[in-house]
Amino acid sequence: MKVYPYRRLTGNVSWRVDSAAIKSEGEPWEEIESKYVSAVERVVALGPDEDRPDWDRARLRLSVGLPAKAVEPGGPWHDVKVVAVLTERATNTRTAVEFFPASDDGRERTAELYLHRCDLLDRASLDVHVVATVDGVRGRVIATSDTEWFVDVIEAAPSLARELDVKMVGFASGAGRLQRYKDSPWVIDTTGRIPLVRVNTDFDGLGDLIGADGGNGAEKTVRELLLAQMCSDVWTAVFHSAVGELEVEEDDTPLFPHGWQGEVLREMLPDVYSDRSPEQALREVHAARTGVSSTGWGELQARIHFAASRRAGLPRTLSTTIRDLERLTQGDDA
Repeated sequence: MKVYPYRRLTGNVSWRVDSAAIKSEGEPWEEIESKYVSAVERVVALGPDEDRPDWDRARLRLSVGLPAKAVEPGGPWHDVKVVAVLTERATNTRTAVEFFPASDDGRERTAELYLHRCDLLDRASLDVHVVATVDGVRGRVIATSDTEWFVDVIEAAPSLARELDVKMVGFASGAGRLQRYKDSPWVIDTTGRIPLVRVNTDFDGLGDLIGADGGNGAEKTVRELLLAQMCSDVWTAVFHSAVGELEVEEDDTPLFPHGWQGEVLREMLPDVYSDRSPEQALREVHAARTGVSSTGWGELQARIHFAASRRAGLPRTLSTTIRDLERLTQGDDA
């Protein structure tokens, strides 16, 4: 959460990735084809592809345009700088590069961002921030672009839409950080570009049940209920993660975060507060989280649980499960 108790820049900070190049050890830089850099999807796809070699380093050429107010003499900010920040949450990698003027008035600027393949695991987000000296304090963020790009080292095609990632892994025999959860059927990781669900194959019978396509009536019924419960847990986890990414304006107005966090909040808030707009609902959540609301964070949990269950279709699945089990029981008695 960030609070800005000073004047910030208004207007659009437009920027883009103009081109990308990759380099293998001992080889020269090789510009990648434009099909791997999508301005529509805002994704640079650097995943494995048979048309290009493996790479160790990549270079992104960036350009940005600032609103006129950013460089006007006599403004409330001085020493205005623009930086691009690449963040890979899964590996906790953070790389920043400064833009340099490409026009006489300083509004048009360019930068080159270098990254190492070993620093990236999945998808990294790329944001642009404008910083300046305000009220004598250096390095204050006065604007952040609404446009976010992604650097994908998994996919070869630049696509913004990616489904929820589910991996089957043994917790007891897996990495040390998973062994502490060996008695849990699944855990949810929200640190990456998209949420990741790890299903514990060491949990007796769980892997076979979830991974089965058919099965008898009872197995199918239980599997669907388990999947609905898992989805409900995922919605709850990603909602809390998204709320933790809120930024707050100087008047204490919360802002929707970028990426899937913002999408999750826009999807769930109508169920959390059905009588409010998404913006009003976001303010209610922020007030409850910060203790300003009279209802409090504890009361909000019931609303979140209801919204997560509804998104996952858990009530409907549970009702179907109960009816199916009654029919199966009656069939056995007959």
